[in-house]
Order: sequence, then C-alpha cells, then structure tokens
Amino acid sequence: MALAIPGNRIINVGVFLATVSTIVIALYMEHVMLFSPCGLCITQRVFFILCGLVCLTSAIHNPNPDGQKIYAFIAAAMCVFGSYFAGRQIWLQHLPEDLVPACGPGFTYIRDNFPFIQLLDFLLVGDGNCAEVQFRFLGIFSIAEMSIIAFAGLFCVCLYTAFRRQTEGASD
Repeated sequence: MALAIPGNRIINVGVFLATVSTIVIALYMEHVMLFSPCGLCITQRVFFILCGLVCLTSAIHNPNPDGQKIYAFIAAAMCVFGSYFAGRQIWLQHLPEDLVPACGPGFTYIRDNFPFIQLLDFLLVGDGNCAEVQFRFLGIFSIAEMSIIAFAGLFCVCLYTAFRRQTEGASD
C-alpha cells in the first residue's frame, strides 16, 4: 500500500493554517501573556502573514504547475525575508550587553509621534528592546529562534511544492 502524498493545493492550505497558528500564538503571547512585541517581532509577523496569504491564494487559484512554482517561490521568498529579520533579532539577543543598542519608545508611540521613516527604521532595524529575551520555549529557544525555525520549515515546504513533479491535470 503506497502512502498518498497530498497535492500542492492541500499543502498550500496546510502552510496557510500553519501561518495562522503562528500569528494566533504571537497574539496570545502579546495579549494574554502580556509580552510587548518589538519592531523586529512585528516585521516577522508581517512576513508570516504574507507567506500564508500567498499560499492561500495559490490554493484558491490552483494554477497550472508553472503557476504553482511561481506562488511557491514567492512564498519561499517571504520566508527568506522573515528569516533575515528573525536572524537580526537573534544577533541582537546574543550581543554583549555593552554593545546592545539603546531602547526606544514602543511601536504605538513611534507610529503616533514620529515621521514614517523612523517607524520603518524601528520595524526594519530594531533597537535594544529587540535584544530582550522575554520567554524561552522549553527553556532553550527564544521567540526569535522559534520564529527562524518556523520560517525554515515553511521555506522547505514551499520549495517542496515548487520542485515536486506534478501533472497539470492533477486534482487535489
């Protein structure tokens, strides 16, 4: 008896559901556990959402194999960009204390009181708040480290859907 591997449409729905779960966990940590997200955390959320939306669009559209590759590569690119910001946060978390940048005001304050360019700087570069480790999963991994693991897993699934052999008329 052969193991049936789901088609790209089902895999894309799975990736979408995984990204929704990731955002739900992040919102739980923010609103229930009262962890304040830093700029890099917010940026990582954006790339999880973008990856999920690309995969949802691919599942709904269900294009031919060439179209599936395009969607998969776009979703994989979102994972690469998200991984960059997670990696930057991990780097900040491992800096010696005397090299950590100064902490700035929170996202809402910056959004309401500063020019847009400073908001972008907050979201793309981070500050000392991003170096703070608020929680460790299993006492080992920081939130940023779990984020980069999630991006890596999603990236692998996206590449799998891009390179798998699938016929044009395959149904899911």
